[in-house]
Amino acid sequence: MGYRNLQECLRDLEKHGQLLRISCEIDANLEAAEIHRRVCERGGPALLFENVRGCRFPMASNLFGTLDRARFIFRDALRSVETLVQLKKDPAYLLKHPTRIPGTLKTLWSMRFAPRRSGPVMECRTTIDQLPLLKSWPMDGGAFVTLPQVYTEHPDRPGYLGSNIGMYRVQLSGNQYRLNEEIGLHYQLHRGIGFHHAAAIARGVPFRVNVLVGGPPSLAVAAVMPLPDNFPEVAFAGALSQRAVRMVRQPDGPMICAECDFCISGTVDPDRLMPEGPFGDHLGYYSLAHDFPVMKVDAVYHRRDAVWPFTVVGRPPQEDTIFGALIHDLTSPAISAVLPGVHAVHAVDASGVHPLLLAIGSERYVPWAPERRPQELLTNANAILGQGQLSLAKYLWITAREDRPDLDIHDIPAFFGHILERVDWTRDLHFQTCTTIDTLDYTGTGLNSGSKVVVAACGAVRR
Repeated sequence: MGYRNLQECLRDLEKHGQLLRISCEIDANLEAAEIHRRVCERGGPALLFENVRGCRFPMASNLFGTLDRARFIFRDALRSVETLVQLKKDPAYLLKHPTRIPGTLKTLWSMRFAPRRSGPVMECRTTIDQLPLLKSWPMDGGAFVTLPQVYTEHPDRPGYLGSNIGMYRVQLSGNQYRLNEEIGLHYQLHRGIGFHHAAAIARGVPFRVNVLVGGPPSLAVAAVMPLPDNFPEVAFAGALSQRAVRMVRQPDGPMICAECDFCISGTVDPDRLMPEGPFGDHLGYYSLAHDFPVMKVDAVYHRRDAVWPFTVVGRPPQEDTIFGALIHDLTSPAISAVLPGVHAVHAVDASGVHPLLLAIGSERYVPWAPERRPQELLTNANAILGQGQLSLAKYLWITAREDRPDLDIHDIPAFFGHILERVDWTRDLHFQTCTTIDTLDYTGTGLNSGSKVVVAACGAVRR
C-alpha cells in the first residue's frame, strides 16, 4: 500500500508482524544505536523505541533493515516504477506490455505537484535540544540526524521543478555549534544541494534549507536515488508511494513536506564555516572534523504524533546496504540508456560502496581485429567516471560482455577471476591523478583530492 506518512507505515509493519515495540527506557546516546546494530545484523524487525530518555518523541529504526521488508513497504509501487525505468531504455515498452498501462498512468499521476497551505508537520514547534539527540559511536562529534531529507530549491528556479532532496549529514550538537541556534550541514561532492548553494552565492541571496525528518518512507529512498539533476526527488517519492507528496508552500523559503514528522528550517550562514564531525562512517572508520557550512536555525516544526526515524552508519553491511540493493533493483534496466555500451555496474557494498566499482561494457570498435583489446571499454570507463556519484569510484574494474555474455557482475570472485585471466599489467592500468575523490576517502593528497585507477581488460585468456 502507498503510505501517506510514517505512522501509516509503522502501523502496517506492526499488523504484519514486522515491527517490535520497545517500551523500556532507552538512551539516544549510544544505546539506541547499539540495539539497532544488533537487530539489523540478525535481519530482525523494525524497531519502535517508545520511551526515549529525556525526550518526549519516540524513535524508529531498521525500517529498511531487510530487502524483503523494503520491498514489502513499496509492494504496490515497485512494478509500476520499474516500468517507468524500462521506458527510459525502451520507449515502446508499454506497447509490448499493454497490461501495464493502467498502473503506469496511475504512477505518472502520483508524480504531480500537490501544493497545500498547511499540513500536520506545521502543527507544533519545538527546539533542537528537545529532539532525540542520537549519537551512534563513542567518538562522534555530537548528535546527528542520520536519515535527513534535506530539501532545497534552485534560486533561479524556485519551486517544485527546481527542487532537490538529498540525504546529507546534519550535526545537531557538539563542537562549536550554539545549541538551538545553529547546526552543521555536511554535503559531499556531486550533490544537487551544491548546485543550489553555488547559485545562491552567485546571486547574493540567502540560501534557505529545510531538513525534513520522517514522513512518507518513499521520501527517504528518493533522497538517495541517483536521479538526473532536473528530475525532482519529490516526484519520484510520489511514484514510489503511489500518491502525490503534499508540499506546503512557504512565503519566504522552500516548501515543506506536509506529512513529515519534523522540519528544521534555516538559512546557511554565508560568512562562516565550522568544524563538523568526527562521525563513524560507512568505510569502517571515523571521518574527521572538517569545515562545512553552518545552518542558522529559524524554526523547528513537528506533527503532534511525531516519530523520529534513524539509522546507524558503519562498516557494511548496515541498513544502507538495503538502500543500495533497492536502488540497483530499480535502476539497473536503465544503465545502458544512461551510459551507452555499458551493460551493468556494481558498487561493491563491502568496500563502502564508492571505493570499488565493477562494470561490464562493450568492445566493438574494431570487430575485425585478430585480438580484442580495450578501446571502447576506455570510453565506457570515462563515461562511468563522469556520471554523478559513480564518478567517486576509486577503483573501476571493467571488462567486455563479448568475452563472456553470461558473466554475473554480482559474483565477485568470478568477475575478478575473469579479469585477472585477461589483464595485461603493462597496458591495462589507467590512472587519474590530481582529481576529485570521495570526501570520506583519506588516502588522497587532501580533502576531496587524490587519484583513482581504471583496470580495463578483455580479449583472450592470458593465464
